Amino acid sequence: MKVIICGAGQVGWQIARHLSGERNDVTVVDNNPDLVRRATDTLDVQGIAGFASYPDVLEKAGARDADMIIAATHSDEVNMVTCQVAHSIFAIPRKVARLRSQSYLTAIYSDLYRRDHMPIDVVISPEKEVAEAAQQRLEAPAAFDTERFLQGDAHLLGLTIDEHCPIVNTPLRQLSDLFSTLRAVVVGIRREGTLFAPEPGDQLFVGDSCYVISHGDDVRRTLEIFGKSQRKQERVVVIGGGNVGLAVASALEKRTERIRAKVIERDRKRAEIAADALERTIVLHGDGLDSALLAEAGIDRADAVLCVTDDDKTNMLAAVRAKAEGCPMAIALVNDPTLIPLMEPLGVDAWINPRATTVSSILRHIRHGRVRSVYSIGDAEAEVIEAEVLSTSSMAGKLVRDIDFPEGVLIGAVRKGDKVVKIAGDLRIEDGDRVVIFALTKDVREVERLLQVSIDFF
Repeated sequence: MKVIICGAGQVGWQIARHLSGERNDVTVVDNNPDLVRRATDTLDVQGIAGFASYPDVLEKAGARDADMIIAATHSDEVNMVTCQVAHSIFAIPRKVARLRSQSYLTAIYSDLYRRDHMPIDVVISPEKEVAEAAQQRLEAPAAFDTERFLQGDAHLLGLTIDEHCPIVNTPLRQLSDLFSTLRAVVVGIRREGTLFAPEPGDQLFVGDSCYVISHGDDVRRTLEIFGKSQRKQERVVVIGGGNVGLAVASALEKRTERIRAKVIERDRKRAEIAADALERTIVLHGDGLDSALLAEAGIDRADAVLCVTDDDKTNMLAAVRAKAEGCPMAIALVNDPTLIPLMEPLGVDAWINPRATTVSSILRHIRHGRVRSVYSIGDAEAEVIEAEVLSTSSMAGKLVRDIDFPEGVLIGAVRKGDKVVKIAGDLRIEDGDRVVIFALTKDVREVERLLQVSIDFF
């Protein structure tokens, strides 16, 4: 497949990294020559320096025979015009645009993106994706990473293994004997910075981070087995009242169970906008690092603090300060993936990487064949893929134990009809089943081959 990616920032670079690694023909366009050079030097892609919305630049990038264009520059307007040019002049079949401004995303204006108006096939909103990720973190406060699959019936949980974990030093194969009815599978373990798919004989050690796929009904029990308590979130302090903080606070107001939220915003104008938009949420104007203001917000009585300003270091420091003031749960928004290793030493319980959530969302929409959902783990180290098994798949009709998976691939969940079943070696995968598969990035292409979706994948 031939793909043009407009914007060579972190999101564009990560998408290019995914797609070029799967042997697609990728061209990156950016008006910053240094970013283009970084992409071409580190990835197997072509690069064009220029403005993505200019027809001559797109022509140089190969728009005449491109299958898809992904507009992920820093400007909403450039992304929109790029998709219009791609459609009107080059008839590129599939167009994806990242849009940040909430005005462009209001539902009542959705008619704008019709083919005869502004022809964008998929609109990605980073703020919306991040707000949804933040809500999921609040719903599973014991996990540092969460995502849902199979229409919410399967949950991916990222859990840190500590000395309170009852199953430390226990071979994973014994978990089936110890908890025979538990519908949960350990699909990934990160140890000393390296992520791998475990073998049945592998054990969990203190200090490991593991990824578990659990049936939605078994999440609470899974957390207990891994030594995690499920705290109810009734009071939340949100530091940062911009688009993300406002979206989270608005969502909390709409939840059926009552959650008392307070927002702290340093910029007065933003604070006033948030106060006007929110009905039951108290908005405080001031610095989220100010101990006196945190005390006024009741940080010592809060169940969680969510730090979502537009500055990574502020978010990290605010999370640490809130923990020091007595808040038991701190979640920080962090754009720079190199800062992630600092989270655990600093005592930050969970984090959200906006670029990772945006990349996952774009991948989900790119892979629109039989692949229903994609979630990128870590720094593009692995993917969790939800897909429907076709009758032509080499998996169809085979027992799980007989499927020739690469070492870095594991099945985490299977839905047969309307029922999510327990994973076992003698489980037969059949045509029409929905599977959730963990795959290290190097093995994603092999997973595609096993699923036999390459013909109608895009």
